[in-house]
Amino acid sequence: MASYVAPELREKFETLSIDLKNNILELDVQLNNIYDLINILEIISKGE
Repeated sequence: MASYVAPELREKFETLSIDLKNNILELDVQLNNIYDLINILEIISKGE
């Protein structure tokens, strides 16, 4: 499964650092809306 970033979320996603974007993409997540992005950022910040 490959990570997916919805087109309407791509502009916000691109504002993140390259390291953070790579970290997110390595998790094979589906980012369909801002809530998905917030959720994965919270998970990463907690180190889960």
